[in-house]
Amino acid sequence: MVRDELLRLRARAEAEAATLARDLEALFLASRDSNADDEHDPEGATIGFERAQLTALLAGARERIADVDDALRRVDAATYGVCERCGRPIGDERLAARPFARFCMACA
Repeated sequence: MVRDELLRLRARAEAEAATLARDLEALFLASRDSNADDEHDPEGATIGFERAQLTALLAGARERIADVDDALRRVDAATYGVCERCGRPIGDERLAARPFARFCMACA
């Protein structure tokens, strides 16, 4: 059951990362072919800002994938739900909110 939920989280994060990577690539292609001066465009966000935002979101999605992979390794090692710092159980509420949590609330 925990494994299934982690796999669902991973699949969602992978889908999000793939979408963000496509969006970022499209932005790169669009800005390469454009001669617009977006730095001084009063109409809205600059291409640089959009690029930075997409890059940060993509990094976050990739970090979630790594976190879930780490949690899956802990499931396999039968250490899932055990705080890596103090060795006590991680609370059910915390695991429900952050299924890839490595530390209990006291140690986090």
